[in-house]
Order: sequence, then C-alpha cells, then structure tokens
Amino acid sequence: MLWLLVFAGVSAHAAQGAAATSSAKAQSGTKASKPAKAVPPPKPVLAPPAGNLVIIGGGLRADNAEVWQRIVQLAGGRGARIGVFGSASINPEKSAQNTVNKLNQYGAQAFFIPLGVTLPNSDYRKAAEDPEVVALIHSATGIYFTGGDQARITKALVRPDGSRTLALEAVWDVYRDGGVVAGSSAGAAIMSTTMFYDAKATLDMLKQGVTDGNEIAPGLGFIGDDVFVDQHLLVRGRFARMIPVMLKKGYQIGLGIDENSAMVVNARRDVEIIGYSGALLLDLSAAITDRGIKGFNISNATISYLDRGDKFNLVSREFTPSADKADNKLDPNQPDMRGTVYTNDILGNNAVLDLMVNLIDNAQQEAIGIAFGNPRDSSPDLGFEFRFSKTINSVGYSSTEVEAYSVLKLRMDIRPIQLQQPLYRYR
Repeated sequence: MLWLLVFAGVSAHAAQGAAATSSAKAQSGTKASKPAKAVPPPKPVLAPPAGNLVIIGGGLRADNAEVWQRIVQLAGGRGARIGVFGSASINPEKSAQNTVNKLNQYGAQAFFIPLGVTLPNSDYRKAAEDPEVVALIHSATGIYFTGGDQARITKALVRPDGSRTLALEAVWDVYRDGGVVAGSSAGAAIMSTTMFYDAKATLDMLKQGVTDGNEIAPGLGFIGDDVFVDQHLLVRGRFARMIPVMLKKGYQIGLGIDENSAMVVNARRDVEIIGYSGALLLDLSAAITDRGIKGFNISNATISYLDRGDKFNLVSREFTPSADKADNKLDPNQPDMRGTVYTNDILGNNAVLDLMVNLIDNAQQEAIGIAFGNPRDSSPDLGFEFRFSKTINSVGYSSTEVEAYSVLKLRMDIRPIQLQQPLYRYR
C-alpha cells in the first residue's frame, strides 16, 4: 500500500502546483495555454512469430522429398492444411494447383487461395479484403507462395497506401501462431523487407547501382528487417547483386539460397540448409567503401558458403556444420591443393562456389575472380575484380561421405577495373 500512498501524495502535490500556476496566470492577466492533445495509446507489441519459414531458391523438383516433407511436417504433419498462393504467376490457379498436387503427394491437404492480380473474373482488391478468403487463410497451418513475379504477390496483398490487406494479416496470423510460411523463387524474394523488383543484370547493377521503385521495392518481411534474401543464387551467379542493395538499405546480413534447396528459419532464428545445394552468407558489418574510387567498390566484406545440413544462428552468428562434417575441420597447415585459384567469369554458374572451395583447402592465401560484360554494352571497358582472401577467422569443413565443403569467413574485396578496348584477336 505504501506505493499507492506515495503516488497519491505526489499526485496531490502536482494538482496543488497546477492550481497555483493557473491562479497566478489568471491574476496576471495572461491567457491560459491551450490544453495539450491526448497522446494516443502505444501500439501493442506483438510477440515474435512462433512459426517457421521455408525459403526455397527456385527450381524445386518434385522428387526433392527432404524439402516437401519438411514443409508438410512444419505445417503439422500428415493431413496438414496448406494454403497455396499462385499470385506470382500469370496463371495463378494453374501454378497453385501444381504445388497443391505436390504437397498432397507428401501427405498434406493443400488447397488454392483464390487471390491474384491476374486471376480471371476476380477483383484482387476485393478478394484481399473478402471475409471468406480471410477465413480460408486462417483455416491453414501452412502457407506456400509459388514462383513467378514477386511484384504480383505484393500488389495483391499490400494496399496502395502500403498497409497490409486483411488477407496478408491472416497470413501473418498463421505465421505468428506457429504455422509455416514457405515460398519458392518469387515466393522467396518476398521474405525480406526489401526485394528485387525490376532487376537488371548483376553486372549492370554493379555499374549503375540500384534505385527504389526500379530495381528494388518493399517485400513482405517475414524473416525480419535485418536480413536480405535472394534466390536462384549460385546457378545464376547472383551473389554480387545483393551487395549494392545491402549497402543502400543498411543490411549487414544477406542470405542467398540456390535452386532446388531451401533455408528453414525457426522462431529462434536458426537457419538450416536442406535440399540439393546450399546458400551464401554475406556479412557487411565490417565492410567499407572508398569514396575516392570512381565506381562501385567494397572492402572487408565477409562471404561464407553454408552447405546442406549446416546451421547458422542469425542472432548469435554461430555456425554448426552438418553431421558428416563435424569432425572433419580442414587443417590450414596441411592443404590438399597448391595451384593458383582464378576465374575470368566470377558471375558464372557456380563459379564463386568453386573458387571458394578451391581456396579454403589451398596453400594459396587469395583468389581472384573477374567480371566483364558484353563488348557491345554501353560501357564495355568497365569490369570488376573480386579478390577473396583467407584470414585468421577463415574455416573450412569437408564431408566424410561425399565431396562437399562448408566455407566460412573468407574476406571479399571488389573494385572496378578497366579492360582496354577494342580487343584484338591474335593471328
């Protein structure tokens, strides 16, 4: 009771002081100030989502049982109701139905959610606020976004003023309540707060930069506002296009997942790699750019490759190798390779992964990758050098079962270089 008495005493004292001030103003003839506007109550703080994300890099094959089964398992197991959005597709119902069939093959009871900007005989604005559509979403314990154009997803689910439609709020409810939200390709792009929109080729983005509303736009942000996500990564050599976006939008961590592979992110923010291949992890927390250099450049970025079965925590930044690599950490004093590590097409199919693997188990301390464009481009003489270096923190693991590696914490520096034009053929 003491704190009540003290509070009452303070309140009474404050009231007496306010009355005295008011009386003094009245006696002096000064006008009383206008009453202050009421402060609106604070918005409720929502608990972090209790659910899981399955972020798929695109090209998910029907026989990739590990990924399909994980989605069904996280949605509740056999008989789990999974709502499928085909919104990214030019033909939403057909795209969704293909995914519904695959999920059902793995034990789910999946169904199509009729919402999409290109869905015939439907007003997507009304559908996104329709109580029946919202109830259908709420009946699910899992949500799946198919591939296509991610801009169609956000257009269908976000109001013109940027607020969430009732349908999108329902998706978030499923996620908050412990359900799974999965997405492939375009469905993976929407997972971060920023997504690629009308993206140019990777090399062009390094040369010309990225602009809000052109190359990038707001995503749906399921993974949080501190991690940038990209997809089709190794096959299409997209790792370099992530960096200008991360610098522009202030991301320190970027995750890029390869095709036919997935990142599973749980409520503790553990990331587990499953499927065929792996993911690249970019860390720009210690990276710097030199404004004295004309053109895009970055120094002291950190790049890692997380292989299937590996885990990484986004909060603690701790890495756990897959079981087949746990006892096979590479010894930097006994490397298997000694040759020069170099590629003249670092943006090519899997080129960056090949270079990283060859460097981590090599007597050489650094590797070089070069990127140049078409000689008929507007600036054909401008290219970039990618320099990868081992540091005291660099670590590698090798599988004891298959030829597979995990590569951690290589330093990466990128700088513009000139290639003299025209090129001549030796006779």
